[in-house]
Amino acid sequence: MARMIGCFLLYTSSLYYSLLYAQHPLPTLRIGLLADMQYADKESNGSRFYRMSLSKVDSAVRVLNQQDVSFSVILGDLVDEGPSDLPALLKRLNVLKKPYYCLLGNHDYVHVSEPDQLHRRLSMPKAYYSFVKANWRFIFLNTNELSEYSTLVSSPKRIAWQKLIASLNKTGRTHVLPWNGGIGQEQLAWLKAELALSERRKEQVVVLTHHPLLPENGYEALNNRAILAIITSSPAVKMVISGHNHKGGYAEANHIPFVTLEGIVETSTSNAYGILELYPHEIRIKGYGRLTSRSFSR
Repeated sequence: MARMIGCFLLYTSSLYYSLLYAQHPLPTLRIGLLADMQYADKESNGSRFYRMSLSKVDSAVRVLNQQDVSFSVILGDLVDEGPSDLPALLKRLNVLKKPYYCLLGNHDYVHVSEPDQLHRRLSMPKAYYSFVKANWRFIFLNTNELSEYSTLVSSPKRIAWQKLIASLNKTGRTHVLPWNGGIGQEQLAWLKAELALSERRKEQVVVLTHHPLLPENGYEALNNRAILAIITSSPAVKMVISGHNHKGGYAEANHIPFVTLEGIVETSTSNAYGILELYPHEIRIKGYGRLTSRSFSR
């Protein structure tokens, strides 16, 4: 009799947890989200509290470690005035128990003559790259590629940037600003190839950028429309996540959500980081502090 009762209890317990999982499935991946720390050892300016970014990163790292994320992504502008401030910030980020993957932002290029050295310092394989985890492909684009701040005078990329802004100025676009950048033809072709590969392999894709692609409010990548044409034509893309605009933002195109993360450097009272949760039929962003929580059905 005792054995029968034990088997019955085991069965009912298994049934309970099966029903519970059906109602509340576990995410396939949980990913830490951080953007625009812009740390610098200098006085605050307006709403930007540069020194406070270190304590904010400490707080975010503690939570991300407690939440056991699979990895974290950092969407650029780690520092405000170049690599001299990186050691203090990296000391905090290296406390993360799981890997973190970086993009560069426009501020990261200040006083940088050899970007490849900076890529190596941040363990980036190159300025743009991708990897796959749990059948999700994460594509990190370099929206600084065509800009004045990241290119040398008379270099092919500087010339390409000059042609791009001349073309944009003729059309009346208003986002041709010193802190915005764009993507070159080689990277655009690479993006097409990455998405085609994901479609063949039936992978799902998250695209990550520093400069947003949408909404068009003055912070977007210079040739955002060329990038959008590629992304919105691929059924593999499920989300685009960006930084750069510290206020955050949201838009949608062809059923793809375009999320801009709020910047950590802003305000003296509140942090801004989050966790991206990828479920079989849903995507969630759990925001902490100023970062907006969001949920999307797929």
